[in-house]
Amino acid sequence: MKINDKIINEVKEKSKEFFIGASGCHDWSHVERVCSLAINIAKKEKADLSVIRLAAYLHDVGRKEEMETRGKICHAEKGVELAQNILAPYNLDERIIENIKHCILTHRFRNNHQPKTIEAKILFDADKLDSIGAIGVARDFLFAGHSGSNCLYTGNEKKLVKNARNYSYTKEDSALLEYYFKLKKVKSKMLTKTGKMIAKDRHNYMVKFFERFEKEILGLK
Repeated sequence: MKINDKIINEVKEKSKEFFIGASGCHDWSHVERVCSLAINIAKKEKADLSVIRLAAYLHDVGRKEEMETRGKICHAEKGVELAQNILAPYNLDERIIENIKHCILTHRFRNNHQPKTIEAKILFDADKLDSIGAIGVARDFLFAGHSGSNCLYTGNEKKLVKNARNYSYTKEDSALLEYYFKLKKVKSKMLTKTGKMIAKDRHNYMVKFFERFEKEILGLK
């Protein structure tokens, strides 16, 4: 069976159920932004829009379990499992299902699975782009607060980031550490030409924000 609007809308509604009670940094609005951005990139990169839409709606269905276990469950791997069950009733071509599952598995920043299809590369870029720029700054502070860490600043950020450890979900984390450890590097991770162009603009905005942020913390502004 080919993907049609009816299937896409049904999958969208089923996916929404996994975001009831989700934190603000990974709620349904994040999914909608990623989907819109992925579609815009896909049109320029000549990708399959139907695969993009389904993969985008499903990419974070495992996120709630990861947040509840404070990172012990990989939301991308869990998402593949959940997506398989959601898509099963539609009898889609196996190649389509495998591509969607590949998109979900490889969209995560912190795992070893590399995006290989153009659709997977686009979803990866769209998801990462939502973590930088103005919206990225807002989500950074939401994530830090939800994790119970020092939401603003600890004073040890530059020292901790040199240890090359992931401090997410720990008391040592802060919005500024997340910027140094992850967000500052996102621009260089883009996989598509369109993604790289968007990332450059968002990155520059974010850098200026955190430069100002640190100066205000130190009383220099």
